[in-house]
Amino acid sequence: MTLTCTGIGIGVTSSIAIGEAYHLQCGQAEARRRTIAPEDVEHETARYQQAVLGARQDLNAVRDQIPKATPTDIYAFIDTHLLMLEDAALVEAPIETIQSQRCNAEWALQLRRNELVKIFDAMEDPYLRTRKDDVDHVVGQIQKHLLGQQGSSTAIEEDLKGKIILAQDLTPADTILMRNQGVAAFVTEFGGPMSHTAILARSLGIPAVIGVHRVTQYLKHGELLIMDAEQGVVLANPDERTLEHYRNKSGDEQAHIASLRALVNEPATSVDGIDITLKANIELPEDIEATNDVGALGVGLYRTEFLYMNRAQPPNEEEHLASYKRIVEGLNGIPITIRTLDLGADKEMDSCCHEIQPASNPALGLRAIRLCLKEPTLFRPQLRAILRVSAYGPVRIMIPMLSSLQELHAVKSIIEELKQELKDEGHSFNPDIPVGGMIEVPAAALAADSFAKHLDFLSIGTNDLIQYTLAVDRVDDEVNYLYDPLHPSILKLIQLVIQAGHKADKAVSMCGEMAGNPLYIPLLLGMGLRKFSMQPGVLLEAKRIIRASDIGSLTKQVANLMSHLDEEDIVQRVKQLSSVMH
Repeated sequence: MTLTCTGIGIGVTSSIAIGEAYHLQCGQAEARRRTIAPEDVEHETARYQQAVLGARQDLNAVRDQIPKATPTDIYAFIDTHLLMLEDAALVEAPIETIQSQRCNAEWALQLRRNELVKIFDAMEDPYLRTRKDDVDHVVGQIQKHLLGQQGSSTAIEEDLKGKIILAQDLTPADTILMRNQGVAAFVTEFGGPMSHTAILARSLGIPAVIGVHRVTQYLKHGELLIMDAEQGVVLANPDERTLEHYRNKSGDEQAHIASLRALVNEPATSVDGIDITLKANIELPEDIEATNDVGALGVGLYRTEFLYMNRAQPPNEEEHLASYKRIVEGLNGIPITIRTLDLGADKEMDSCCHEIQPASNPALGLRAIRLCLKEPTLFRPQLRAILRVSAYGPVRIMIPMLSSLQELHAVKSIIEELKQELKDEGHSFNPDIPVGGMIEVPAAALAADSFAKHLDFLSIGTNDLIQYTLAVDRVDDEVNYLYDPLHPSILKLIQLVIQAGHKADKAVSMCGEMAGNPLYIPLLLGMGLRKFSMQPGVLLEAKRIIRASDIGSLTKQVANLMSHLDEEDIVQRVKQLSSVMH
């Protein structure tokens, strides 16, 4: 008999895996407070310093084991943790606590960990909030040394080839090591679509289902499992008929992947001859390789927040320029849209936000363009760098979280002022650099026609648009079931933005997760969207769908759907749109 694992998780790939369950014990080591004598403070300090050194050596050893052919973005996970082991927040602060409170190193580190996690928990941006995983993973490495448990998980030394790993969560180091051992898949209790495990699974091509609550309690070590990442489910003890079904499905999947690779150099043109632009979303310079590898026609969203993280001072103009130049030159002439800083005062940027009090509701507080306009010393160096890098290739500026025309006019005024500065200083730049806006606040979507008159392009950020419209935090397990891209209000707002762009003859793109979801692509095509930006890993599947679509037929189908949004079968009707494909 086949049993389905209690609870359905989030599939981060579309793959199927079959293998034995392997319970991985890699929970956070427990720290207890212990008061130390004054004469022991120096010894405890040295013990902590040695633990930090040991953790650094462990991570360097993991880095050395990464195969040379591995994409460079994989190295970035380990490098981030190595940098954190150089940061005063984890190197010096616990020592100060040891000395001031005369407590043991384990407890001092735990206190610092709690302070840092509290900061990340207050962040509004879902992606950045999950970066608290970095803190936990690095703290865990140090604690293992302090508690005499140094090294990665003990299971790493065992034969994991072909196993489906069951764990509460996984560190990047353990994930990389287990991938090298040939694990079949991962299933974790915690994590979201933007967690480390999800990102690494996508980058490494490992099937994974995350966020399956209590999976380590319900599934037994050693039992046979089928993991269907596309559906986000795990099947235990499958019968022969079920096994055969999934083996055949897995074979079909491999053939499908091969067929997608054949589309890299093919245009994204529909059956009825309509050209669609497919671009990539990136976060690090290392993402360039993946963007070029899938034949993207540009970068529709470059998130610049990583330049600001894990540092005491914000990046200066030259640091911005060096990072942007590396990306622009690496893209070999295809265009890039650089989004200006999308952080909030609730985030760890004390060096530039001393006088700003943490917001009681960061999601509605001083963040993104609001923060940048209030802190010109933060904003101007970035804008100057973006302008300067426009001399090296086709670059566009995109402003996040616009909610009023006053904000837009203020930004454009600053840009014009900086253009004159750069001209006076003799710097080269594109004087006609396009300036666009993220439409991710309901107010901006409702006023899209006004914004379209003053912007060169519009980009729909569905992640925040959905959250703000429905008042739902999509990474909160208690309410994320309400996060619904097909809610009638969302579809109406998207339609408003697309229509406003068409009326003003301004390009409209979509860079939220909706853009790369195969379920929604036919719907968006029928709504009139012609420019998509998505994670590189899903771009070829999107191209396949577009090349099989008759957009004229989809347009008629979607017009009918939009006129009946009060019906309760929207999901089923959206699924049926694929039936109009050629």
